[in-house]
Amino acid sequence: MREANACTLSENTDASQQFLDDVICGLSQSPKTLPCKYLYDQRGSHLFDAICELDEYYPTRTELAIMRSAVHEMADRFGTEAGIVEYGSGSSLKTELLLEALDSPVAYVPVDISDQHLHAAAERMSDLFPDVDVIPLHADFTDHVKLPEFPQSPRRISAYFPGSTIGNFTPDEAAGLLERIAETCHRGGGLLIGFDLQKDVGILEAAYDDAEGVTARFNLNLLERINRELAADFDLERFRHRAIYNRDQHRVEMYLESLAEQTVAIGEQEFTFEAGETICTEHSHKYTIDGFSELAASAGFRMAQHWTDPEQLFAVAYLDVV
Repeated sequence: MREANACTLSENTDASQQFLDDVICGLSQSPKTLPCKYLYDQRGSHLFDAICELDEYYPTRTELAIMRSAVHEMADRFGTEAGIVEYGSGSSLKTELLLEALDSPVAYVPVDISDQHLHAAAERMSDLFPDVDVIPLHADFTDHVKLPEFPQSPRRISAYFPGSTIGNFTPDEAAGLLERIAETCHRGGGLLIGFDLQKDVGILEAAYDDAEGVTARFNLNLLERINRELAADFDLERFRHRAIYNRDQHRVEMYLESLAEQTVAIGEQEFTFEAGETICTEHSHKYTIDGFSELAASAGFRMAQHWTDPEQLFAVAYLDVV
């Protein structure tokens, strides 16, 4: 096993202060919001893994099916001796399929905000691919990602962004993130990315509000995390999970709804909630193939090839940096 030293966020105190600042800022807005990236602490990451196993949650199994059917075509796009940077690595299950299909990959850099989850996944990948330099990078990939030194120089650097995480950003935010990915990979590099497609509203809303309540626990875990890390006093019994589809914006919106008039303290700050008032915790935009191709073009990419499932639920595309 060859694993370089992991790169980490500069200081835990800086990350904690940023978390506090973002929470205070979001709850001071009208309507209230919280950044979706904070859903993914260790427990949130495990809950999201459980969501991916649900019958209602089609994206993961559909993307896996697309990968299994077309992974060798995808691997051809990366070329030989590639360096792979994965944004939001999660459990890296789909990445295993990709790395197995690649021709002599030299480096794999998983990037994730959940430190423990990241290192567990990186250790697993190192065991599976001992000839690949696995370099976990604990960072917020929504910012500029500074790549580590590679023990072996890759012929080209390509990014992998699985799932439908790009949908969590507004189109303008998504374009900005794609521009930063293009800068990281440079001309000649590329990006393999998953994105969710527009479809029947019933399918969408069930995927984000499952019958077992796993997504509800995932969403409410954000309040539990704020309580634990920021000395807040949210009463989780007085909030509930909601998910609706916004037809005009082509996105699922996730909320935490206050069930009563109440006041919540975070340190010395207090926030009042009316009964029925919501905190928006996530948007998940849905695209058409043409619409996503236009978004990518605005950020410096050209869609070289795309793959979908027979029901047109989900898509994976390889984008070239131009």
